[in-house]
Amino acid sequence: MNYWLIKSEPGEYSFDDLTKDGTTVWSGVRNYAARNNLRAMKNGELVLFYHSVDDREVVGICKVSKEFYPDPTAESGDWSAIDVVPVLKLNNTVHLSQIKKTDMLQNIALVRIGRLSVMPLEKSEFEKILLMANTTI
Repeated sequence: MNYWLIKSEPGEYSFDDLTKDGTTVWSGVRNYAARNNLRAMKNGELVLFYHSVDDREVVGICKVSKEFYPDPTAESGDWSAIDVVPVLKLNNTVHLSQIKKTDMLQNIALVRIGRLSVMPLEKSEFEKILLMANTTI
């Protein structure tokens, strides 16, 4: 199993929105690296949900419920989307500043490539963030 992190501006679509909706199409990604990450995601894989821009914190866990397919919002180009469903809200959010201060998380894409919206995580990195959030699944 692989682990992932996806980013969204909470004013556009928040984890609470996902929880209320029960599922969503993760579309609109227009970066080749992020698109390739979407294409690598498999059904059932766990995904950290990160609120970007103002909040800059991991807030919840969701999982892939449908593997990649053509992005319905793309007017042209070879873009992909996936579907995700909520798993749970973190007991404590984990702010980017906390992540940056944690030695074992220094190499994650969230720290190294700040603008990437879909990124892989190692299992140990995923588990460390859950530990920081005082959350188990």
